[in-house]
Amino acid sequence: MQIPKHQTNRLRHMIDIHGNKKITNELEETSYKFTKIKSIYAEVVPQTGSLIKQQADTILTNVTHKIIVRYSSGKDITKDMQIFFRNHRFEIKFILNPYFKNEKLEIFCQELD
Repeated sequence: MQIPKHQTNRLRHMIDIHGNKKITNELEETSYKFTKIKSIYAEVVPQTGSLIKQQADTILTNVTHKIIVRYSSGKDITKDMQIFFRNHRFEIKFILNPYFKNEKLEIFCQELD
């Protein structure tokens, strides 16, 4: 299944996906650097909220944005990647595949300074 045609115009923002890539410097040392992997269209939705669960299962998350992408273009995005949009950098907190329909992914992020 795909996102209905009347909703595809919401994916009007171009975002860049960056991931940690292994590089070797002049001294033959191996290190990691965030580099651009690909650019895809997305819907960027500002929001504020916290997911706080105390007691035994302690989860502390602060979400500032939800980024919606097509499942086919975002299925290889992982939590250890970062998203860049209009000179803003976002850390991925968690990724949802709503109702397991493989139509779209909702990526919940926190904007970094």
